Amino acid sequence: MHKLLSKIVLICLFTFFWTSQSNSWSSANSTDPLDVENMDMANWVDSVFNALSPDQRLGQLFMVAAYSNQGQDHVNQIANLVEQENLGGLIFFQGGPKRQARLTNYYQAKAKTPLLIAMDAEWGIGMRLDSIPDFPKAMTLGAIPDTQLIYEMGEEIARQFKELGMHINFAPVVDVNSNPDNPVIGYRSFGENPQAVAKRSVAYMKGMQDHGIIANAKHFPGHGDTEADSHYALPLIRHPENRIWEVDLYPYQELFKENLKSVMVAHLNIPSLGEIGNRPTSLSKKVVTELLQERMKFKGLIFTDALNMQGVTKSYSPGEVDVEALIAGNDVLLYSQNVPKAKELIKKAVAEGKIEQSEIDRRIKKILKSKYEVGLNQYRPIDTYRLVERIVTPTTHEILEKLYASAITVASNKADLIPFRQLDTKRFASLTIGGAGKEFQKGLDKYAKFEHFNIGKASSESEHYNLLKKLEDFDVIVVGVMGISNSPRRAFGIAPGDVALLRKLQQRQKTVNVLFGNAYSSKFFEGIDHLVMAYENVDWTQSIVPQILFGGRPAQGILPVSTGGQFTYGVGGFLSGLNRLSYGTPESVGLNSKTLDKIDSVVDRAIKIQATPGANVLVVKDGKVVFERSYGQLEYRNSPKVNSETVYDLASITKVLATTQAVMFLNSRGELDMNKTLSDYLPELRGTNKANLVLKDVMAHEAGLKAFIPHYAKTVESGRWKSEFYQESSSPGFSRPISNRMYAKESLRDSIWKWTVESELLPKRAGRNRYVYSDLTMYFMQAVVERIVNQPLDEFLDQNFYEPLGLHTLTFKPHEKMPLDNIAPTENDVVFRKRQVQGYVHDPGAAMYGGVAGHAGLFGKANDLAVMMQLMLNKGYYGDVSLMKPGTVSAFTARQSTQSRRGWGWDKPEPEEGEGGSAGKLAPKSTFGHTGFTGTCAWADPENQLIYIFLSNRVYPDAENKKLLREGIRTDIHDIIYQAMAKGKG
Repeated sequence: MHKLLSKIVLICLFTFFWTSQSNSWSSANSTDPLDVENMDMANWVDSVFNALSPDQRLGQLFMVAAYSNQGQDHVNQIANLVEQENLGGLIFFQGGPKRQARLTNYYQAKAKTPLLIAMDAEWGIGMRLDSIPDFPKAMTLGAIPDTQLIYEMGEEIARQFKELGMHINFAPVVDVNSNPDNPVIGYRSFGENPQAVAKRSVAYMKGMQDHGIIANAKHFPGHGDTEADSHYALPLIRHPENRIWEVDLYPYQELFKENLKSVMVAHLNIPSLGEIGNRPTSLSKKVVTELLQERMKFKGLIFTDALNMQGVTKSYSPGEVDVEALIAGNDVLLYSQNVPKAKELIKKAVAEGKIEQSEIDRRIKKILKSKYEVGLNQYRPIDTYRLVERIVTPTTHEILEKLYASAITVASNKADLIPFRQLDTKRFASLTIGGAGKEFQKGLDKYAKFEHFNIGKASSESEHYNLLKKLEDFDVIVVGVMGISNSPRRAFGIAPGDVALLRKLQQRQKTVNVLFGNAYSSKFFEGIDHLVMAYENVDWTQSIVPQILFGGRPAQGILPVSTGGQFTYGVGGFLSGLNRLSYGTPESVGLNSKTLDKIDSVVDRAIKIQATPGANVLVVKDGKVVFERSYGQLEYRNSPKVNSETVYDLASITKVLATTQAVMFLNSRGELDMNKTLSDYLPELRGTNKANLVLKDVMAHEAGLKAFIPHYAKTVESGRWKSEFYQESSSPGFSRPISNRMYAKESLRDSIWKWTVESELLPKRAGRNRYVYSDLTMYFMQAVVERIVNQPLDEFLDQNFYEPLGLHTLTFKPHEKMPLDNIAPTENDVVFRKRQVQGYVHDPGAAMYGGVAGHAGLFGKANDLAVMMQLMLNKGYYGDVSLMKPGTVSAFTARQSTQSRRGWGWDKPEPEEGEGGSAGKLAPKSTFGHTGFTGTCAWADPENQLIYIFLSNRVYPDAENKKLLREGIRTDIHDIIYQAMAKGKG
């Protein structure tokens, strides 16, 4: 007896606790999100309702499926339903934006009552329509800590919906995915934590509803712990009611507090909610009316889940299921399969007393209220002019970038390998499994030299063995696991043999594994030292992950689900970057994309007038590359197209990105004093007219040196090479390559140095040297540097600058290091070399000097130049490398003359207002950089943290082609960038 009483007391306490809890939930919100006190609305609703016949009124309860990718028969069928049945709305599925817009206009024109247009667009309209990019899936959004970004996504989706004349989005999915094996929700859920799901659901919902689109939370009362897909069967959920309140209903209650306007009821079998037998929740009065409307006080629109799903059709026929759903308490019958039959059965149900006519009328007016709220009282057809361009704007891409970048999760990072440091001590390889990973590989190449490998999913043991052999000599392997599916029953597409391969790699090398797919796939990677979750395999994630691996961006994402002992909910979080360059959209840094697009026409004009056969243009703002485009070809005739990897002869940019860098490096360390003379470092100059030239005057081009000396003229006679200097094949004493099949004698460099030292100085004016831009300055500064460091200039720069910074194309003598077809040709030299120059320095003096000269000889791609210029904007540091003191950078890049615009080594805009010189007229006077004879320039603006790179081979095939300079191509582009900044701020 005592035990029985104890049990009764416990049961009573338990019941009281959960009843109290559910009552507290139900009292949270009792307002009607559609009940706006508006006499105009009330009058419009009444006038529309009264103008309809009883049969036409019933039509408002139905929303049927429409497609814009099907034939005329389908169009006619929908048009007939709209006209004859006076449908309440349409839900569009697959098709295209323009086709859907035209059909929407057509159907609306046919409708007596304006149609509600809806779409099931959980990750945006790209989920259903071509030509439109997808937004991230919910699981990806679940990894984002900042829900404001999800709000902005909702706002952007709302804007796109309005462009297409749509009013309702069947999103967000608010199911708490507590079952990793859920076959239908999974990646469609924000995660496993009810509070986290609620926060993200509210953000998405408010983003849409604040901007005029009705959000729809689904799948009530919760589809997160099912093992069946309600599209094909009726899932059974065995949880007790208290657990459903605690987990599944929590997000709904939070959404109701924020005035959610509509809910979709799922086809589920949940015995604990009071139904007996296999009656689906969508047809259950206990769920739709008693739980949702009475206990939870929800007053918004209630939609059924699609009535063609087998979760209901296996037990109920078309028409019959509609009536049952209406009786249960639903307002809108979604995806009805037989509207005429359903209408007849509804009338019959009214006649039989199963549902009151007044109740049906109330719901019809509720639907009409929503139509007024979304503006259908003043319906306007969709404007189809440039529709796709209006739907997908630069802001769309900006939001996509922010979302994906915030989601990437570093789930394991043993010994803090990520982000990568000390790049010059590591040899990198990439491996993609089950996909090409083109953007992934391209992104990795921006940071370091990679060798790329690909292998198919579930390859054979022999293929794995051969691959392991090829990867033996690399220090770090970055693995991109592609081809991950969303099917738990198929192990998410992960092949056991592939995981075994990665474990073998990890045993002998540092391996970073990136999963481009479903978060639940991480359960197969327990024990992996370095794992990054990208969640989706799209261009954005493939581009952003390398940025995080190399510290161009911080990692921010958290794992939204638990998949095993190592990978649990909340793993990840903030991982700081290294301030290396990142890559993204102009709008993300305040620039205007459409203004930057004007660069295209300027470069296209340059190519059309044959100012250059091709070019690369790159823009950096605030440490982010936001514009990088390639134009034209390597040559005017049919030849390879220019791409971002094209390497150009930089000509005089060598002065500032090679020799001046070395000088600044040494000056910063106190090993070189700009107030000393050349002979202080080169004693052999004592007794010459160069002995007392002060370094700061030399670097400012005010030392009296000639502009240049045509050294090659002394080595040719009557248009032919002198045999004592050159021959066509390499041989002892003649092994210094000048061009292909052209070799100079070993002592030629010494001869050039002798001729340079012996050259006359320019006469002084009023007792001082005048400014004359001179190549000779860098012959002498190269000699000074090489004497101090006791090392050739190119080796010193590789060791201290280019390799630590990961710059594998910024180099001298590229013909020795890379394929010629990746190098833009320069002049067809008919005067000196008698051949087309490609891969060898264009400048004759630099070529005779061995290809490494202080004034010319450096080659590189645009991205590598951008890194060097960012090093300058960062005042001497980049990534994990610190190369010089901030004060040194400031001094060298400041104007150092009253005679000219020059700094020490660096060029600058003209000091007069409105004059730019070699820079654009809009560039601030603090800007510094340089141009190159071959048609190049590199400029950095410390005030606006702006970098501009232009690379071309305008000297192909004739160096006398001055159109690029005469037409102001480079300076016009520079000014466009500033115009884009002004418009971006506006």
